[in-house]
Amino acid sequence: MTVDSNQHINSDAPHRPSLKNPDVMFLSFFGTGFSPYAPGTVGTLACLPFLALLGELNPPVIFFIPLLTISTILSCFIADMTQKKYQIHDPGWIVIDEVLGMTTAWLFIAEHNSLHLFILFCLFRFFDIIKFWPASYFDKDMKHGAGTILDDIVSGFFAGFVYLGINHFFLS
Repeated sequence: MTVDSNQHINSDAPHRPSLKNPDVMFLSFFGTGFSPYAPGTVGTLACLPFLALLGELNPPVIFFIPLLTISTILSCFIADMTQKKYQIHDPGWIVIDEVLGMTTAWLFIAEHNSLHLFILFCLFRFFDIIKFWPASYFDKDMKHGAGTILDDIVSGFFAGFVYLGINHFFLS
């Protein structure tokens, strides 16, 4: 018996998600999605050290676009496959979408320092929670694994664009 993110018990599900399964480990971003409190925020926070390290290396952003695109496509398929496997839809423990969404927002960063990363984090969490259209479309109307992932990618773009405005008018 499993419980999905909406607390609906599904007795037909084959078994509970376990970190022993590579798909669950990946989608939960190494288990951070199983945090008992605010798993989306915890998953987003977990990716910040990686983004900070990448910022220190200061590589050209253009190198990350193909990698992020491929990661997003693969995540959509893995999320769909895993959700079907466990007979759930968009459970809270899937946080790879937050990681990819925050990484999308990070592509817009003007200065690689803690203040700018914190601003991006706050903006991303805001847009991920509010889910302005078209993020709301992916979140509510798309039942494929792509809906689980793409709402956060859209939120990442919103966060990135708003960050650029804040950076231009207030931080520069």
